[in-house]
Amino acid sequence: MTEFQPPGDPSGDPPGGPDTAYDAVVLAGGAARRLGGADKPGVRVGGRALLDRVLAACADARTTVVVAGPRPTARPVVWAREEPPGGGPLAALDAGLRHITAGHVVLLSADLPFLERDTVEALLATLRRGTADGVLLTDSDGRDQPLVAAYRTSSLRRELAVLTGRHGDLTGLPLRRLTRALGLTRMSDPVASFDCDTWDDIATARARIREHGHVLDEWISAVKDELGIDLDVDTGVLLDLARDAAHGVARPAAPLTTFLVGYAAARAGGGPDAVAEAARKAAALAGRWAEEDTPDAASSAGAAPAAAPDPRPEAE
Repeated sequence: MTEFQPPGDPSGDPPGGPDTAYDAVVLAGGAARRLGGADKPGVRVGGRALLDRVLAACADARTTVVVAGPRPTARPVVWAREEPPGGGPLAALDAGLRHITAGHVVLLSADLPFLERDTVEALLATLRRGTADGVLLTDSDGRDQPLVAAYRTSSLRRELAVLTGRHGDLTGLPLRRLTRALGLTRMSDPVASFDCDTWDDIATARARIREHGHVLDEWISAVKDELGIDLDVDTGVLLDLARDAAHGVARPAAPLTTFLVGYAAARAGGGPDAVAEAARKAAALAGRWAEEDTPDAASSAGAAPAAAPDPRPEAE
């Protein structure tokens, strides 16, 4: 779902309060020459477009601006475009900043398959605690990744104004012209900073999310995106329930039971607590069901009552 929404009201505090407010700018308009000119933001990794994966990581932003031509996205964003299109990262950043109002901004590229909300939150928390102009990630080789970073909006605007005054405009200027003038703090994260510049990178990302340690979380995230669900639940509880239903009742009971738990939780108002309560009830039922199928079920539940004596007089 894609729609245009105006920038946030600078006088209105977000639910988390003024200290937690941030906006996001996602640069998604590159030429992708190393991908043969493919539509890189739309390339799918784990069933989701790269752009949608990045948008999920900054879903808490008050306003999210994507600098690119409009396209369908998993959540609403503001669209912006540098003039002329293809003017480079500094021109694109300047176009994005024109739509934001928060004091902190997360700047991201649209090709980060492993970026998560936790990383975005860590960048912002480090920025708020210190005095630096920005906090960025470094990759596995220790190189700065300025498009996986959080900045003070005022610092970006100040340096962009200096560069515009010096060069007349920002078209074609490399991003390092901006970042080398800023005081930056660095955080090492080779996974979150991994970006997809080539088809080999895409293949690496697709293979990694299918590894045993990642595939379930990736699948759940993809399903939630596809269904428009923003709900964090204890997947361990649901997996335990599915196991108990499969072993204690019948294998088809596992998917049907977890479906019914979800339906019951939705009817109860939704949310993690509703899911947990519905799962608890279903798990208890599965336990009682399984107990009745054990050889000593009668003794554990109490032996059946003896037959009542025949009140009829014995026949003579």
